[in-house]
Amino acid sequence: MKSNKIPKSTLIIAWVIVFGAMAPLLDSTMMNIAINSLVQSLHSSVTTVQWTITSYMLATGAAVPFSSWLLNKYNGKYIFLFGEILFGLGSVLSALSTNVHFLILSRLIQGFAGGLIMPLLTTLLVQTAGAAVMGQMMATVGLPMILGPLMGPIIGGIIIKYLSWRWLFWINVPVTIISITLITIKMPDFKPQDRSAQLDLIGTLLVIITTSSIIYSVVKVTQTASFLNHTSLIYFGIGLMSACFYTFWAQHQGPKAVIPLSLFRLSSFNGSVIGLFIAGTVLNGSMLLLPLFFQNVRGMSIIISALSLIPQGLGMLISRPLTGRMTDKIGAKYVVAVSAIVTFVGTIPFYWIDQNTEYWIIALVLLIRGIGAGGILTPLMADTFTGMKKRQISSATVGSRLIQNIGSAFGSAIVTTIVTAFSVSHVKMLQQGLKNGRYTIKSSEMNSFLQQHLSHIRLEAFQTGFLIVACACLLIILSTVLLSNKVQQNK
Repeated sequence: MKSNKIPKSTLIIAWVIVFGAMAPLLDSTMMNIAINSLVQSLHSSVTTVQWTITSYMLATGAAVPFSSWLLNKYNGKYIFLFGEILFGLGSVLSALSTNVHFLILSRLIQGFAGGLIMPLLTTLLVQTAGAAVMGQMMATVGLPMILGPLMGPIIGGIIIKYLSWRWLFWINVPVTIISITLITIKMPDFKPQDRSAQLDLIGTLLVIITTSSIIYSVVKVTQTASFLNHTSLIYFGIGLMSACFYTFWAQHQGPKAVIPLSLFRLSSFNGSVIGLFIAGTVLNGSMLLLPLFFQNVRGMSIIISALSLIPQGLGMLISRPLTGRMTDKIGAKYVVAVSAIVTFVGTIPFYWIDQNTEYWIIALVLLIRGIGAGGILTPLMADTFTGMKKRQISSATVGSRLIQNIGSAFGSAIVTTIVTAFSVSHVKMLQQGLKNGRYTIKSSEMNSFLQQHLSHIRLEAFQTGFLIVACACLLIILSTVLLSNKVQQNK
């Protein structure tokens, strides 16, 4: 098996493209810790302020379907440049917001720009590199996806502690200016794939309705900690009905559809999108759980809890280049399977880790988890394009990105809901036990008794969440049945 090396000129272009994605990725991970500051500063409610995150997610989902048509019609370099300028503008407007409604509108602009940038990131890199080094190139793409969740909470925590929340957005401005400069000077032209291509307007609208409805349904699940709340069920139903309409429409449109159904005849594409959906729980679910576990169970500050995740980030950085090369050599099948097992080994110990566990043990477990997790996303993203014709790449990017977005939202929702539901049900059981006289406690010892039991419930709730994430690691292995196997092909 011949080892292919990426030319230096191609790597320079790749890094310029990847740098352009840093601002959106950092921004999306920093916002979660700013909720309380925004509530106080803008004199608003938590429910309203949460729309600054929800609107960003919905705008991102709405923008993704347009990227395929734009790449067919126009020069990829200028579309990417437009996305960067628009994201910078949205950041400035967000920083200058005088009320929460203006901030939500500004976040819509940011989200739409981010929704253009992320699919372009993948498509342009695939066009730059070619099929032979897809794994290594996807490892390059994976770098901001690793650094974003790792650095975002740390940078965001420092900004919230020592500066104003407005600097969460001002910090994007120099990053976007540098990115715009690099794109202008270093990035080559990416010629349009098909100038005669017509926008599949009906298909695009149906895709937007489908993704927006499902993502909003999942967001409401997260906020209410219930999969059966009225709003979630209605919006999930709308999304499901829209998806059915899209299937009929895409069947009629054939290759002209925004996401052609012919993509789903490719086993590698099916395997990758199934894996990417499940990875939403493995990666996003855990990135939500771990900082909260350090803060709520182990009593760490926001900044210290973010720093405590560094071993996981180091593990991802260690495995990233290796998994890229191995994907190019032996295919995604075994790389994803082994990585999922290693991630499981690095996740399941959290089912037993508690307040008293030595940090060096946690750091070692996180390092192992990072090594495994760093090998999941890269091969899955690379295998999305296996056996694909050049004209299908942009459509495949749209399809995989939308499914990844939904999977990420679903992963966060299922973990949040299970942890919250466990806590609520066990607190009710404790209250019922006290009411029924199950516990004989002196009044002077009642506060200590309650604190001890509530602390134990909180710990068990998080441990249950980690168990769900560990099970999701094993579920990813099922998707490997459909992934590429170059070992078998080379025999």
